[in-house]
Amino acid sequence: MRISLWIVTFLLLFTLTVAPGPTMAGKDDHFEALKRFSQVLDMVESYYVKPITRKELIDNSIKGMIEQLDPHSAFLSPEDYKEMQMDTSGKFSGIGIEISLEQGRLTVVSPIEDTPAYKAGLLAGDLILEIDGESTQDMTLLDAVKRIRGEKGTTVTLLILHRDSNKPQEVAIVRGTIPITSVKTHSLEDGFLYLRLTKFHESTTKNMRDEIAQYQKQHAIKGIVLDLRNNPGGLLGQAVSVADTFIDDGSIVYIQGKDEASRKDFFASKTSDEIKAPLVVLINAGSASASEIVAGALQDHKRALIVGERSFGKGSVQTIIPMADGSGIKLTTALYYTPGGRSIQAMGIEPDLKIAFLAPPKDEERAMRDRFTVREQDLSRHLENGEKTKGSAAMAEKEVKEMLERDNQLRMALELVKSLPKLKEIK
Repeated sequence: MRISLWIVTFLLLFTLTVAPGPTMAGKDDHFEALKRFSQVLDMVESYYVKPITRKELIDNSIKGMIEQLDPHSAFLSPEDYKEMQMDTSGKFSGIGIEISLEQGRLTVVSPIEDTPAYKAGLLAGDLILEIDGESTQDMTLLDAVKRIRGEKGTTVTLLILHRDSNKPQEVAIVRGTIPITSVKTHSLEDGFLYLRLTKFHESTTKNMRDEIAQYQKQHAIKGIVLDLRNNPGGLLGQAVSVADTFIDDGSIVYIQGKDEASRKDFFASKTSDEIKAPLVVLINAGSASASEIVAGALQDHKRALIVGERSFGKGSVQTIIPMADGSGIKLTTALYYTPGGRSIQAMGIEPDLKIAFLAPPKDEERAMRDRFTVREQDLSRHLENGEKTKGSAAMAEKEVKEMLERDNQLRMALELVKSLPKLKEIK
């Protein structure tokens, strides 16, 4: 036994001793780096205590290389690659949260509205410490996503540390089918439309424009409150077309990679159905990616007043590159910039008017959970229950009153959008 150990030790020392030293600076750097990698690969394959194949070693090497770049780049196995394609196409099973790795900690970017995570009280900025009893400390983002997702009706248990809390909380969440409804509306007052976007899916812009057109049949629009709070983003094209609904000309966003020649600009197009009514946009720390593109474009064009709290700051572009074996690489290839040339990455969008959300002193937890709640009866063109009650209008007014009472940011937004025309006249 001692002889075998001595032989292995000798071989390792001999390999390290005879390995060629560095060549002249700048000469064959790529070859030397690959040669060093090959040497390490051979050593691990030969002497690692457990059996491991060369394919596993190479896959893990690629995975480690990509995931060390930034929180959003990743190596996708064939199974991961298929799952990635589901994210923007519609329904999938899970709990309904957007997560990210921030300084090595698994963080909730935003719970998607009307999902199990949202109803369980998860909030933007929450830290996920454990998933089903396993620590997330060394867990990759893709591994965390796979563990949280699952079949409808099954349960996942998360250990959550809420922001501004010192005590973790265990939350058991039953997985469900994540809805694709991304647009909700409500009439705050006659002519003042509450327009809530929960995510940027393939049909978000169309649904939003349909809701606006439907509202215009019964009301002359005097102002719109566009609520992007806790909207984790989605498709770039949808962000551009949503912003284009309110901007008549000029740049909306541009992306810029390492090569200056790779810059790509996205512009507004003049259409007959542009909305010119006064506009106030609500954002918070859960507003990310596509939400920040919309808010930044409207802010730079001075088209809207941005109200709330600084957004998340996810301003990088990921490109999915398919590989021959069915796997893929999700690689950060560029950054988003607002029309004025501001990078969204890490900085986020600063509101024009900073208004923190203040939960009512009574029933604080419920207020936090319900602050964006819009019920079925609040939705445009919802189906009635068969009884056309005389009190339906009164019920709608009551709902609006309750929404405004529990949401100080929404109250402020409504007052501001009503006052914008007069404020613009002040010099």
